[in-house]
Amino acid sequence: MKLRNIESADWPTILEIQLECYPQIEPESLQVLQSKWLASPQSCFGLELNNQVVGYCLAHPWVANNPPSLEQQLSAIKAANTLYLHDIALSANVQGKGAGGLILGKLKQFALQHGYATISLVAVQGADRYWQQQGFKIHAIDKDLSGYPSDACYMIYTL
Repeated sequence: MKLRNIESADWPTILEIQLECYPQIEPESLQVLQSKWLASPQSCFGLELNNQVVGYCLAHPWVANNPPSLEQQLSAIKAANTLYLHDIALSANVQGKGAGGLILGKLKQFALQHGYATISLVAVQGADRYWQQQGFKIHAIDKDLSGYPSDACYMIYTL
């Protein structure tokens, strides 16, 4: 498995992986997903195995304690103070094989290189247990997360 920059030709596969990984959530549109990539292409990447995309990561600078809503299309990001992990999605054939750790390691490196003290995310579908094992902590915020599934929780990893 290797990480690489997302290429334009990857988007149909990324959309398929999104559908596979998030059956409880209305899929985000191509335009919304691409807006995250366009906002920070250096912190978004594909996971490749045997010359095929089997996972992806979309992360971008953002403002702590104020996660973007689902289906929020991004524009220029100003005054960012956290690296926001929008999504890591892995095809079933690579889950449990260290891909998540590989991606998280690269995100930590990116955050440190760009002066972010934290990585933040909104965990859904019970993923908070996984993120807690990775060192993320649930953090109460004022923002309404009702646009997310009912189990959504905001989490922060401090570098």
